[in-house]
Amino acid sequence: MNYGICNLSIIPLRIEPNDISEMVSQVLFGEHFKVLEMRKKWSKIRLAFDNYEGWIDNKQFEEIDEETYFELKTSSSFLAAELIDFTTDEQQNFLTIPIGSSLPFYKNQQLVVNTKNFNYEGEVYNGKKPKDSLIEIAYKFLNTPYLWGGKTPFGIDCSGFTQMVYKLCGYKLLRDASQQATQGEVLSFIEESEPGDLAFFDNNEGNITHVGIIMNDNYIIHAHGKVRIDRIDHSGIFNVDTQRHTHKLRVIKKIV
Repeated sequence: MNYGICNLSIIPLRIEPNDISEMVSQVLFGEHFKVLEMRKKWSKIRLAFDNYEGWIDNKQFEEIDEETYFELKTSSSFLAAELIDFTTDEQQNFLTIPIGSSLPFYKNQQLVVNTKNFNYEGEVYNGKKPKDSLIEIAYKFLNTPYLWGGKTPFGIDCSGFTQMVYKLCGYKLLRDASQQATQGEVLSFIEESEPGDLAFFDNNEGNITHVGIIMNDNYIIHAHGKVRIDRIDHSGIFNVDTQRHTHKLRVIKKIV
């Protein structure tokens, strides 16, 4: 088995091994993974954080050994907390990184990617935060444009948004809305929910296709066109701009 780590800011994770294939997610700086299959130009990987699989360009990651992979998997997780910041290597080369980027082996503003040392002076998140921090961090992404497969303030999809908010608070969610809906405890009514709980929505075929984070007073924050705040009721999401329902409520889950 081969292993790798992302040494660039944001790289696309694609469904097929070519540049015009659909982007299903992104790999952020410092994220590590297993390499399931390696071809001349592309590698199929499985991310350590959520076991999500896809193809990345061989020019956009570095290989690491098995020992380093398992050290990363068992070491304490440190994440960049600034919306956008930068890290520098020993030659003072400058690399921009987004919020949620991993900081491998972080200590005293120093981190190590493969065998290269980096300096990062920004705010860092580590460990589990109280549940009320979920809404506070969700606000950081407000007005982020919707991007299928996105996970950053430059573009994000509905499940990427919820996953990143939970990740920054120290909790693991799976990548897609349908996968996230398998986690946590079912709540029977909106009235039972608390800020930070997840609401899931289905399409006409009954497939879960959307997710958002419940707020106080029957509001929800979710990625639809952009990360926005709308009303939620027993029918679903009521868009405050168009004054109509846009998503049909399926289930509410308590994760934390």
